[in-house]
Amino acid sequence: MDSPRLLADVGGTNARFAWQAAAGAPLQDVRTLPCAGHDSLEAAMRAYLAETAHPVPALAAVGIANPVTGDRVQMTNHHWSFSIEALRQALGFERLRVINDFTALALALPQLPAHELRQVGGGPAQPGAPIGLVGAGTGLGVSGLLPVGSRWLPLAGEGGHVSLAAETPLEAEVVAVLRERYGRVSAERALSGPGLRALHHALGRVQGQRETPEDAPEAAAIVEAAQSGGDTRCTQVLDLFCGWLGAVAGDLALTLGARGGVFIGGGIVPRLGAAFDRSPFRARFEAKGRFASYLREIPVQLIVSTTSPALRGAAEALEMPDGA
Repeated sequence: MDSPRLLADVGGTNARFAWQAAAGAPLQDVRTLPCAGHDSLEAAMRAYLAETAHPVPALAAVGIANPVTGDRVQMTNHHWSFSIEALRQALGFERLRVINDFTALALALPQLPAHELRQVGGGPAQPGAPIGLVGAGTGLGVSGLLPVGSRWLPLAGEGGHVSLAAETPLEAEVVAVLRERYGRVSAERALSGPGLRALHHALGRVQGQRETPEDAPEAAAIVEAAQSGGDTRCTQVLDLFCGWLGAVAGDLALTLGARGGVFIGGGIVPRLGAAFDRSPFRARFEAKGRFASYLREIPVQLIVSTTSPALRGAAEALEMPDGA
């Protein structure tokens, strides 16, 4: 396991790569490549190795944004599709480990330093208790860690695709518009970059506007307008987004008994700054009726790392046997 390894964190928009000289060594040559700029994961890997002048290593690990249930991988929010074994052979890796990207991020949580986290409410984490993880980016990732003796067992699920529940009259109207568009409304339909645009369009429909979904601003523009306070609808959209994210995170905490804390990853929330602290997130996280006091004690940790922690989690996965 002292061999060099190629590490990757692949989302629906970007693929992040790093080089690690050996197990436990610092990450080097971290690069972000746009998925749209490469025909396949293999092509992106070759581009990274060429750019950094590294040879093909013996080992590689990939966290990727979709279920990994067998040899065939088909991304949920991008067109890349591949066979794990065929990719291993094509690049010449001795071992290639491919896991869900939020499983990889979960594996990194116990090692995150304090300066890469910002607590949003709650008390101290309970040592040895389950941990929850949720994060919005191109999609909505969900995972967690369960304590098993002296080690952690990461969860590989697709909790981002649970049904989105409306808890206010406005949310019910917005969900009704989303249902017209999508049929079934999952949490990811609202809690993602595309979800911000969908919420903007749906809220406009509720308010009597006649724009098409394509007329909605890009997610980054919605966030910027909401933070500046210059656009009422964008501010309402961000409040809907943060409130629903709080509700989903609270449900995850209840499901896992996550008294070790709930971590918020993904690319959207860390960019919200003080707007997130002022949002309905924490109130909705705790608004669970008879279990409000239970949720009130659970800390929420916002991941503010500058380098993708999922890369470190991918490295951790190489220390585990396949199938674990």
